[in-house]
Amino acid sequence: MSSDLRELYQSVILDHNRRPRNFCKPECANRSAKGINPLCGDQLTVYLAIEDGVVKDVGFDGTGCAISTASASLMTQSIKGKKVEEVEHLFAGFHNMVTSNPQSRIRDEGLGKLSVFSGVREFPMRVKCATLAWHAMNEALRDTGKAATTE
Repeated sequence: MSSDLRELYQSVILDHNRRPRNFCKPECANRSAKGINPLCGDQLTVYLAIEDGVVKDVGFDGTGCAISTASASLMTQSIKGKKVEEVEHLFAGFHNMVTSNPQSRIRDEGLGKLSVFSGVREFPMRVKCATLAWHAMNEALRDTGKAATTE
């Protein structure tokens, strides 16, 4: 990854950490799940408003490191207005991007701004930070009532 690209990615992550988007509990939320990363201390809750198989609104709250907060912020922007099946596909693509070897990985199409987290796979401890909100969102989608944990 070039130095300029790495700086751009860091800039996007820092911006979403300082000013997280959708940092709220939507009034119309009908599903939620907590996410806990005991190693880093990140704790967040993801709220979904699902109507007719579509994520009509989404938000999150809690505390976490810059990567965790930025990932939750970008995730909420990416899934709002999408069908549940599209959100599940995004989850799989994002998870694959941050956990797979780049040479063996299938090309991550449709991830857009989420690609700023592609370098996280080089830091296994930070993968848990980047995926925490996604796992919580997945639990909320499935409406299991369970908390997501990175352990």
